Amino acid sequence: MFTRIVKMEFIKEEVPSFLVNFEKIKEEIRAFEGCSYLELYQDKNNPDIFFTYSRWEDETDLENYRTSDFFKNVWTTTKPKFRSKAQVWSVDTLHHLG
Repeated sequence: MFTRIVKMEFIKEEVPSFLVNFEKIKEEIRAFEGCSYLELYQDKNNPDIFFTYSRWEDETDLENYRTSDFFKNVWTTTKPKFRSKAQVWSVDTLHHLG
């Protein structure tokens, strides 16, 4: 299992439409095979910056999501709203204190 972190900086005027769209699609993202966790964060100092944290069973599951028609539609809708290119990390958990 690993975590996928995506940092997105939006054009200020596009933030409300991004949030409306995320509300519509979040359950489908979370229900995608191999996705066991999904959260959306907003930066405290810059409200135009958001992060998604998703947990995936393995890289094949994430790749199946990324090549799905669903993701292509999401990305086609979301990408034009960006102020800058999204940054993406895939990370392994080394320690977890619950």
